[in-house]
Amino acid sequence: MNIKLHTPKTLKSGSGMSTAKQLLLSIVATSISIALTFGTAAVVDSNKKAKEKREIVMMVMYDMYNSLQSFEQADSMIRRSMNLQLRLAEDTTQFSNISNELLVSLPFVEYTETTERIFSSNIETINTVGNVFFTENVADFYRVRNHYKTMVCDSLFHHLRIDDFSRVGSTLDFNFMTYAIMSGGFVRNMKHLFDQCKLMMDVSTDDMEAYRKERMQMEENSSWDNEEWTTVFEELKALQDKINKAKKK
Repeated sequence: MNIKLHTPKTLKSGSGMSTAKQLLLSIVATSISIALTFGTAAVVDSNKKAKEKREIVMMVMYDMYNSLQSFEQADSMIRRSMNLQLRLAEDTTQFSNISNELLVSLPFVEYTETTERIFSSNIETINTVGNVFFTENVADFYRVRNHYKTMVCDSLFHHLRIDDFSRVGSTLDFNFMTYAIMSGGFVRNMKHLFDQCKLMMDVSTDDMEAYRKERMQMEENSSWDNEEWTTVFEELKALQDKINKAKKK
């Protein structure tokens, strides 16, 4: 006996249930398509924001790193000045050499405020980073950096008279200790803030070194080479010669 299976009339093409099923499948397919589209867009947007955040963090950390290097060097120069005073106190016959060494051992810091201005004045940049504690630490670092320049370097040069290192007595009496104490405190504070920022933003020493090399490479590629500078110099010299000839007429 042959048994034939028949599709229920309710599911035959054109029936109401078949149409409803097709509509449901269409809605499900459309929903999945929309979800995939928006989901992919969300992932792309999230990755973009994560990349922007990392770039901003590394830019700021690199600025802090360079500043810290400069301030640690200045701090070591102040300590060196005190050691030179000690050498002079132990042997005043070395005065001529030591006074010259002191003049080239005065603390000097070098940095730009470009990154600080970009980070501090742009709320979008701060929002992209999205870490309040990092923002506060960076602000504190820049504040201490400014205090160091003002209270240590600028103050030392302001109080330094032209004849302070011209005599043994005045050279020995110059008060480097006050500046050494302030310098050491400021440098320790900046280093602590820098280390905290590295920790909270998951920036390793290797990350910093890789970024430093990348930035140095970029700076080398964008800097003038000797041939370019020679060309510019020759053009300026030729222009100055024309000016001198014109003045004689």
